[in-house]
Amino acid sequence: MGVRRIVANIAVPNLERAGEFYSDFLGLNVVMNHGWIMTFATDAASQTPQISIATEGGSGTAVPDLSIEVDDVDATYRRAIDQGLHIEYEITNEPWGVRRFYVRDPFGKLVNILSHR
Repeated sequence: MGVRRIVANIAVPNLERAGEFYSDFLGLNVVMNHGWIMTFATDAASQTPQISIATEGGSGTAVPDLSIEVDDVDATYRRAIDQGLHIEYEITNEPWGVRRFYVRDPFGKLVNILSHR
């Protein structure tokens, strides 16, 4: 037996608002929509399935609900500012080699947006 995929499931009261954040803001594609569940994905090459277990989020931050690696964290940060999203943790170069910021999705989930340096 081997793990092929890990999917994060987030309970939300409004799929349309989820689409505004995960599709419009992050650029993910809707790959499944049954009216009660939507799955967002990217066309980028798949990665090895991962799950992180943490006691903190690093640099004294809260553990994020999701971590999403993007190709250009600075452009994504500017888009977050332009869209009026509340930044929970300002864009920072971390000592372990990532540049990241935290933002909340419309449902209060803490999302770590990052790029490896």
